[in-house]
Amino acid sequence: MAQLAHPAPDRPPGTITCTVLGREWRLARFADLESLWDQIGQDDLDQDERLPYWVELWPASLALGHWLGERREQVAGRRVLDLGCGLGLTALVAASLGGRVLGLDYEPAALRYAAANARANAVSGADFACMDWRAPALRPGTADLVAAGDVMYEKRFAVPVADFLEHALAPRGLAWVAEPNRAVYGHFREVLAGRGWSMELRRTTAVPPVSGEGYTVTVNIWEIARPGA
Repeated sequence: MAQLAHPAPDRPPGTITCTVLGREWRLARFADLESLWDQIGQDDLDQDERLPYWVELWPASLALGHWLGERREQVAGRRVLDLGCGLGLTALVAASLGGRVLGLDYEPAALRYAAANARANAVSGADFACMDWRAPALRPGTADLVAAGDVMYEKRFAVPVADFLEHALAPRGLAWVAEPNRAVYGHFREVLAGRGWSMELRRTTAVPPVSGEGYTVTVNIWEIARPGA
């Protein structure tokens, strides 16, 4: 497939600014999603599509960042995986709260920007790795917490994500998943229930647009746990 040009992270053409937990975060990116559509043709897409959704900061990530801050006691000192880390906001927030964080993404370019954003925001304690959730290169039970913001768009993602959580989460680990009221999460809940896992809705929150333009998005935050956890 065609490869989009990625300017060096130290010379970004655009930066997103947001406030989470009373702190301003600046996230470099090489372009916004709308401006990239003209570069993407049907021939550029494989079965995984690889659309550059990671260049945007999605409302689910903002909601998840605030959620982590309210649960800092559960984050500090814990092994945290940020699944589909994109530009890195969730990973950076978790690391700033004292978590031992590994941000995971399918796209190498996203990881370069996430690492650069960690340096630019003076955050330590976050590492980043390229990984396909269908083939996790992690020891079983390695994560105390898994955080994921808006990672599923189709039903076909539900089983691979459930498989990943089953592999990655420690016996009493938790996953916190934020999503903008997508119907696919009903199917995801059925998949987890079939394995005996719990998926509880912990919060529904309204997230205003980052830039002041656009519209407010309703985001659900789910807590997922193994049987008996």
